[in-house]
Amino acid sequence: MLSFQNQSDVRTLVFGDRQVFSHSPEHPFAIAIKCEKTYEADRGTVKETVTEVERVPLTEVSESGGVLMFSANGHSLSVAMTEQPDSVQLDFTGEEGWAYVFTLPAIEGEAVFGGGEQYRKTNLRGETVVNFVSEHIKAKTVIEKAILPRFLYREKPHAAIGSYAPMPVFMTDSGRLFLFDTTADGKSTFGADTYTFEFDACPKSLTVTFGSSFDALAKKLAERIENRQYLPDWCFDGMILGIQGGTQTILEKTFAMLDAGAKISGVWSQDWSGENRTVMGKQVWWNWEVDEKLYPDLKGAIAKLNARGVRFLAYINPYLVKDSRLYTECKEKEYLITHTDGSIYHIKSTTFDAGMLDLTNPDAVRYVKDVLIKKNMLDLGVSGWMADFGEYLPTDCVLFDGDPKKLHNLWPVLWAKLNREAVEEYGRDDVMFFMRSGYVGIQTYAPILWNGDQHTDTTKDYGMPCVMPASFSLGFSGVPMIHCDVGGFFSFGKMKRKPELFTRWMEMCTFSLLMRSHESIRPWANAQFDAPEVTPYTVKLTGIHAALKPYIKHCEALAKAGLPAMRPDFYDAMDYGQSHDMYSYFLGEDLFVCPVIERRAKTRKVFLPKGEWIGFWSGKAYAGEAAYTVPAPLGQTPVFYRKNSAYANLFRRAAEENK
Repeated sequence: MLSFQNQSDVRTLVFGDRQVFSHSPEHPFAIAIKCEKTYEADRGTVKETVTEVERVPLTEVSESGGVLMFSANGHSLSVAMTEQPDSVQLDFTGEEGWAYVFTLPAIEGEAVFGGGEQYRKTNLRGETVVNFVSEHIKAKTVIEKAILPRFLYREKPHAAIGSYAPMPVFMTDSGRLFLFDTTADGKSTFGADTYTFEFDACPKSLTVTFGSSFDALAKKLAERIENRQYLPDWCFDGMILGIQGGTQTILEKTFAMLDAGAKISGVWSQDWSGENRTVMGKQVWWNWEVDEKLYPDLKGAIAKLNARGVRFLAYINPYLVKDSRLYTECKEKEYLITHTDGSIYHIKSTTFDAGMLDLTNPDAVRYVKDVLIKKNMLDLGVSGWMADFGEYLPTDCVLFDGDPKKLHNLWPVLWAKLNREAVEEYGRDDVMFFMRSGYVGIQTYAPILWNGDQHTDTTKDYGMPCVMPASFSLGFSGVPMIHCDVGGFFSFGKMKRKPELFTRWMEMCTFSLLMRSHESIRPWANAQFDAPEVTPYTVKLTGIHAALKPYIKHCEALAKAGLPAMRPDFYDAMDYGQSHDMYSYFLGEDLFVCPVIERRAKTRKVFLPKGEWIGFWSGKAYAGEAAYTVPAPLGQTPVFYRKNSAYANLFRRAAEENK
């Protein structure tokens, strides 16, 4: 089935009737590059400066025993070919210290998806995708929004937006899946005629898989990268409320919402270890032990919450704020990353410095698991936490073991692995944690991801709408379980959410795997779930989310098999040409959700995919493959379910019982 064909001076690797790549002296499959690269980092945002020293197109090719040898000017790259069902694997052996560029054929009209978490666009054709884990939020953009009138702000293009979780994994609607096995910095460019993939070091391999549906490709990807994402049963029983401010505050607010009739599955208090007031707002004191002044008798409070069916969730990241008690302890134990002179390498977050725990040091890893997670959180009765950050590893630091340039992209996976091992060693199967950063393999360790720090607005680059392309892209990259902060996180100046935005965001997350709110970085400036104008919607929407539990668990089961829970409108058709709205999505197979992303909207234009549909709120029948303008009053984002769904009665009852 796999053959290397010759035609004039063009050599083509063919798998069945599909071309894998072509090679000629004028257009070689591989190019070796010697370059010098420097990194300038500021609060997780990294600026690269690249100077190319030498470029060697590997123009000559020979074949022997299933191995291709590309060479030129004394430089060589071997490619061992392995044929597998529906795929071909190319194992590379290159030269140390060289970057490589690989060229694959584009297909006319083909759309490309994936690349990890991509916030601005679902179809990456015509774009360049950077393979470097970084901070998503840019200070310049935040300042622009704070200063400029709303109508003067220009939403940022795809190329200007970083990613917490990039991945060299791509699917196309012509039925191709590209998976590079590498942790190297790089970029992928999807041009009109060719796709180029450039990495700072030679990848271990490239696997090209072919399939007749996105589901088929997703299942093949899950066979290669083990997916162990999950949610404990209690997560489906309502909303996880983001609440800060201390023991009394969380008890009062949680019990008030329960008494109002809301379905609450948990309360998430990120300031359990203390608060850190900065010029940006309310941040967490990065010292991973309970703040006894702010949270007296937290263990007793957790027991009270549990008695009413509510779990308690905390927060942790792989940093310790400078001069805190645990920072001092870990500094003495040499558990923190350093500069070449042996001094502590401090990471700047907004206005304060912190030391980074060295995840390559086995003693440091054991300390984090045994002391910070098991003793300081799980022994308290904590049932989950945000395992934040993971994307700031400096490329010029000194680690206990390894090269930080080679480990930068892998760092969030190491962070996830540590957290997962701590949970499994402790022996509780009702505990979960959620992460924003990731790379290939994050789905093996993180129970669920969240989309990172959205702005508290409706801009398509950083606000509520960007959740959808980000979730779709992760799904196409083999990470099927994702959720987001209800209400967003980043608020500055006049950028703050009103009750309408919080409610619209809550509507969207009602129809998702996990419903969890965030107070934002400025809780006092932003509407919350218990604002007088919002509370009735919190009660209604949490009730619907809880009522949908059997269907959401069904979606989780599909996700465990590698199938994304959130899917774009063209997913079933496997044809981007049939996409009509990049901000609508399927939840599983049978719900089609059309979030309202325009301020003060009373109606929503929708285009229903193929099939027969029933309006979730109205019970009205709709034919698919047609456009409609439907009512969208606050609290009722347009949602439709398949007429022949096995869950049709569940959907009907959920709407009727939570009007």
